[in-house]
Amino acid sequence: MQKLTNEELKRLSVEEFKESEKLPVYIILDNVRSGLNVGSVFRSADAFRVAGIYCCGITPVPPHREVLKSALGATDSVQWEYFQDTLSAISKLRSGGCIIASVEQTSNAVMLHQIPKSAQPLAIIFGHEMDGVSQEAINQSDYSIEIPQTGTKHSLNISVCAGIVLWELARQHLPVASTL
Repeated sequence: MQKLTNEELKRLSVEEFKESEKLPVYIILDNVRSGLNVGSVFRSADAFRVAGIYCCGITPVPPHREVLKSALGATDSVQWEYFQDTLSAISKLRSGGCIIASVEQTSNAVMLHQIPKSAQPLAIIFGHEMDGVSQEAINQSDYSIEIPQTGTKHSLNISVCAGIVLWELARQHLPVASTL
């Protein structure tokens, strides 16, 4: 077994990434306070060719130092936009035909492996590190997604959570996943 070089991995250039087909998934960051978490979400969004990220409220945006530090260049490839408030981002995505799902533990949450399949694009909301997704954003969601957990803690770091959810969406539910 030999570790592959970057050239052998045949990764897309930033220009090729921008022109490539994307997973029909948008990420909404609802007042995520840590630039390091935001940058990590950018990296995962790049890895799974997500359609875009919507940073809302207090969420730091590029060129914030911590975002750039953990994104390692993914802010150049992944399309992103800033909104003063999360409800404005939800409204824009809904008007574009997106289904809206909050990643949060709620009554009647859908377990991650049971996300309903749809031909419509999906916008997934990840929330603040301590408070989670705001109730206002949950109220505007079509459903919520819960990651099953069996340990003593009730939550995961937002960047870890985003990676898990994006992997599951790419693996199970989205037709473009076979091209990744």
